[in-house]
Amino acid sequence: MTMLPGFDAPTMETAPTRPEGAAAPRLLEADRTQVLLRPTDLESLLPPEHPARTLWTAVGRLDLAAFYAPIAAVEGHAGRAPIDPKILLTLWLYATSEGVGSAREVARLCEAHDAYRWIGGGVHVNYHTLSDFRVQHQAALDGLLTETLAVLLQAGLVPLTRVAQDGTRVRASAGAASFRREPSLRKCLAAAQAQVQHCRAQDDAAVTQRSARQAAAQARAAQEREARLTQALAHLPVVRAAKTTEAARTEARVSTTDPEARVMKMADGGFRPAYNVQIATDTAAQVVVGVAATNQGTDRDASTPMVDQVTARCGTVPGAWLIDGGFLTHEALDAAAARGIPVYAPVSARKNIADPYRPRATDSAAVIAWRARMATPEAQTLYKERAATAECVNAVWKGRRGFDRLYVRGLAKVYCIALWMAVTHNVLRWAALAPQVLQEATV
Repeated sequence: MTMLPGFDAPTMETAPTRPEGAAAPRLLEADRTQVLLRPTDLESLLPPEHPARTLWTAVGRLDLAAFYAPIAAVEGHAGRAPIDPKILLTLWLYATSEGVGSAREVARLCEAHDAYRWIGGGVHVNYHTLSDFRVQHQAALDGLLTETLAVLLQAGLVPLTRVAQDGTRVRASAGAASFRREPSLRKCLAAAQAQVQHCRAQDDAAVTQRSARQAAAQARAAQEREARLTQALAHLPVVRAAKTTEAARTEARVSTTDPEARVMKMADGGFRPAYNVQIATDTAAQVVVGVAATNQGTDRDASTPMVDQVTARCGTVPGAWLIDGGFLTHEALDAAAARGIPVYAPVSARKNIADPYRPRATDSAAVIAWRARMATPEAQTLYKERAATAECVNAVWKGRRGFDRLYVRGLAKVYCIALWMAVTHNVLRWAALAPQVLQEATV
């Protein structure tokens, strides 16, 4: 045994000994089953500068009328009071900022984590309520994103001089083995329909052998599987239409787990079920000004719709639009030029063409202007802002906020998750750019 310098090994003669028959020592031992009474209030759990307090303040400054409108319980009438949407909204914003994407995990944290307990304010929240709230308010979330932009634009924090657009593929909640051809889909659908009929035909005696809850869960699972398979067959013609050869159309497959997911090429070069989320960001403020979700594996048709969305949300036309080569089409350049928006995108070199910036016979006026623009050193330097902006936002969303995998299924729900990411991002940018505006803002 190696000893530290200056220390001698203990000897048997120096070891303490107890006389024979002596009483056992009395010790204070750990007892982790005892109940501790800790008088404290929820307000004292968090320091004044905690991010949860910042998010709560921001939510309080926004117009939440769209979240309160569906509530049927009113004063003076019967009915159970629902949880305040402000609590649920802040819980999901804080969970998103911390990279927590599971409703069950958020519900657990509401019991175990001080920040979540403070936001809840003593209100018990179950995971069903959290899960439903996250995907049931698409229009309200969309309006919330527009409202955050309005506050930032009014404060002069978003110049909208240049906007960078980028697409990111996010892993869908579906396995590669769930993709099946039409014969297999029809066979699975027949089996699912038979299971639904079996659940409906069970007599009362069979049901009493189990709990009513188990029987209802089995019937609900069978009906949901039948609905997914029916939806998968409905999406099959769309998938076939995207194929270029007859052999490929014959081999077309759709997922039985998430029929709207598509196999896409990911950043690592592999192919997996995914969705394509489009993000438009102001290069100066790093504020998200537009977001969209598609199941298209390409970005070619995503530029013009995003320009329209950003113009509608912000009420003004962006000064310039920065995209990579995957978005570039002559139609996109023409559409942007019609709005007076210069596009900055790389000019790809081609074989047998010495000068890629030289106009061609088939070029429109907008394409000619784009080639001439990108030939200048100023434009090439300005274009570097696209990667510095878009890639930064992608890195934050995927690396820090868990946007590398989805926990929901279906394009509408995926768009809701993208909206949660955008609203969370903008509120945090709001607090970083001008905390005094956050404190003083009124709606």
